[in-house]
Amino acid sequence: MPSEYIGELKKWLGEIARKGDPANPFSLTRAVELIGKNFSVQSHEVAVLEITSDERYLRFLLPEILRAVGQIPLTSTTSLAARTVRERRPEIINHFSVVRHASVFEAVPIAEEQRSEPIQKIMSSPITLNSRVIGVLQVSRKGKAAAEAGADFTHAQLRELKAIADALAPCLHLADKN
Repeated sequence: MPSEYIGELKKWLGEIARKGDPANPFSLTRAVELIGKNFSVQSHEVAVLEITSDERYLRFLLPEILRAVGQIPLTSTTSLAARTVRERRPEIINHFSVVRHASVFEAVPIAEEQRSEPIQKIMSSPITLNSRVIGVLQVSRKGKAAAEAGADFTHAQLRELKAIADALAPCLHLADKN
């Protein structure tokens, strides 16, 4: 059952796509806020990544602080985001802290005075347009330990994330054209 936030998010994203406005990080910030509210996570626990124009890397659009940290090679064997692109399917990992993964992005402080907690639980969905993967949408729960991070993600929530990723696709496509 989609929440009120999903309805508002889809309406807002549809308006961006209809107007042909590019989805820049500033306009995507509202989408990230709504996604965060929908899944009861902080905005910094929502990531939007796009495939680079040479189709070799993923780069963060949001959180904005991660834009300058670097890119993720699509060939990476330890990146959930890269695997999401390659396998073209959404995935939940509710024990992420014990799964081998590149943790460089987790080490980036979310604010000057606040270190980021490790990701304990995560959902990842491809952003697909015209049967082509153009990006990845991820929602995570961070904390010192899994119990502290909150409830496990469910398959119903993963379906919601995929629906949101589908609604987001035309906006990323517009951003790619500019």
